Amino acid sequence: MGHQQQAMRNVGIFAHVDAGKTTTTEQMLYLSGQLRALGSVDSGTSQTDWLDVERERGISVRSAVTGLMWKGTHINLVDTPGHIDFLSEVERSLRVMDGAVLIVSAVEGVQAQTEVIWHALRELSVPTLIYINKMDRVGADAPGVLKQIGKLLSHGAVPVQAPDGAEGGFAGSRDLLAEDAGEPDSWSAYYQDLMVETIAERDEALTLAYLEGSELPASWLLPILEEGVRHSELFPVLFGASNRGVGVTELLDAVVRLLPPPEGSEDAPVSGVVFKIEKDQAMGKIAYVRLYDGVIRNRDTLVNHTRGLQDKVTQIRRVHGQKTEDTGLLAAGGIAAVYGLNRARIGDILGLPGRVPGEQRLAVPLLTVQVQWRNEAEYPAVVAAFAELADEDPLLDLQWLQDERELHLKVMGPIQMEVLSHLMRSRFGLGVTFGAPSVIYKETPASAGEGYIAYLMPKPCWAILRFLIEPAERGSGLAYSSRVRGEQLTESYQNEVARRVPEALSQGLLGWEVTDLRVTLLEGEHHVWHTHPLDFVIATPMGIMNGLAHVGTKLLEPMLRFRLSIPEEYGGKLLGELVVMRGEFDAPVVRQERMEIEGLLPVATTLDFPARLGSLTRGRGTLSTFFHGYRECPPDVHVERVRRGVNPLDQSKYILAVRNALTQN
Repeated sequence: MGHQQQAMRNVGIFAHVDAGKTTTTEQMLYLSGQLRALGSVDSGTSQTDWLDVERERGISVRSAVTGLMWKGTHINLVDTPGHIDFLSEVERSLRVMDGAVLIVSAVEGVQAQTEVIWHALRELSVPTLIYINKMDRVGADAPGVLKQIGKLLSHGAVPVQAPDGAEGGFAGSRDLLAEDAGEPDSWSAYYQDLMVETIAERDEALTLAYLEGSELPASWLLPILEEGVRHSELFPVLFGASNRGVGVTELLDAVVRLLPPPEGSEDAPVSGVVFKIEKDQAMGKIAYVRLYDGVIRNRDTLVNHTRGLQDKVTQIRRVHGQKTEDTGLLAAGGIAAVYGLNRARIGDILGLPGRVPGEQRLAVPLLTVQVQWRNEAEYPAVVAAFAELADEDPLLDLQWLQDERELHLKVMGPIQMEVLSHLMRSRFGLGVTFGAPSVIYKETPASAGEGYIAYLMPKPCWAILRFLIEPAERGSGLAYSSRVRGEQLTESYQNEVARRVPEALSQGLLGWEVTDLRVTLLEGEHHVWHTHPLDFVIATPMGIMNGLAHVGTKLLEPMLRFRLSIPEEYGGKLLGELVVMRGEFDAPVVRQERMEIEGLLPVATTLDFPARLGSLTRGRGTLSTFFHGYRECPPDVHVERVRRGVNPLDQSKYILAVRNALTQN
């Protein structure tokens, strides 16, 4: 392992909207000498938010990577969007970091988005520091927020500082791990005890010493804390007021001291992942790459493992503040912008997949919207522009119905639609609007049964397939397998069938994607003379649809887990609303004249609920929602989707349509 890797940290900065993420990042850059002057999010001059839409709205939409040096360590800060509608950006950044800083507001505490991000960080076991910001604001309540973090996030949250004062009197924090910390006063003793107790619990000898009332010096606690952080079981908590620059120096020290360096070897073969893509007017596509193993240099030819192609690196740029420089080299553990990978897409693996961690799926777009353009002349340009955006964010899942001249996208929510229309205007000069969003349903087999196709006419052709289709548990997706031996159906035909089954299931009997099922190929037969290589491409959807028609399908709808907090006097009215929306919820809990309700709601009935909640509670209600999963619709709900292309159930028409399309290509 080279020396330069040891002295590096790849750290993601996460927060709920408005907890002070961009301000904290700015202060880090400023304190490390990367910025000469501090910007401000509120006045729209911050450094990492370079998109116009971010300057106007004051929110970060795209994750930007910024480098800084701190005490001889190079820190790559991966700034991530805090808004729930941009979760797809958040999850792509999550893959590439070795540590995280989660910022929580001392006033608002743990918010909906904070929990979503926390769960994702835990799923991937990313070592995390918690920074309680805005300690100088009116209403700052450090002990209260600590308790809330313990309850909603983790019992492993451990204060390593004691804040000195709060609100206007906040004067910074005492380091509880310093050897010369001196005797704690009564106020910091609370934090000291909490720290010692939480750390000591992890070690038998320390627990005994603690119970006997012995003093536990910082030198005993530190190794246990460091190990706990590395294993993602302890989470150090620090305090600050970033807008005044208080606490940020200590936060940077903690990043270097407590978060782990990247692992990886420069001598191993290249292994990396593309986690973000941008377009540069002059240079073409920019791929942000995290390298796990090996070294990439200018003019290297890189294998794109995911797409099975090769591209030549033309430039490797590292970002420092707002400046970028061509370093000509990216080594294991590092992150850089790589130019020349013009066919790369987000999530592509470069070189060997060996060291690249799995992906965390947080963002599930639950709504689909139709795009509308200003005039017919702009229609081709709008299609091209959205194709480019879908290249940068694959979750948009563009559906272009050429015959109907329609364009549909999948989205997470209204803010994303607003940002998309802004992007279209600022980047492409196009004005677009969106139709009303509709919910994305799915289908699942109602029972088990078989699908059969003997595709023998019109000649020349020969393909026989028999599938077993069985329902599977919720959330399991599609499991495909084959029981057919190679001598009955050659490997290349079997691969063709396996590739076409998910495609065939993208539109079921009602036009929705079919999920949560097992499909097994029971029988398959080709003909030595009559089989044409494309016969199984045509036969597979017919066999699958034949099976679905036999077993029937049930409609599934997306559900949200929700937490609602409202003033008690509106309780009756809102419980009534929840019942009308087909909500299911536990008994409400009343705390300090506010009622808290948790439960499940269908997405379909809640599209306008956030807006209505404001008027129902005079703006005093708060709602947080998380995607819960799909489940069966009540019998009276029936929603069909317009089908794209010819239905494989109409076999003769389908065969002619596909044959024509295939011969024209």
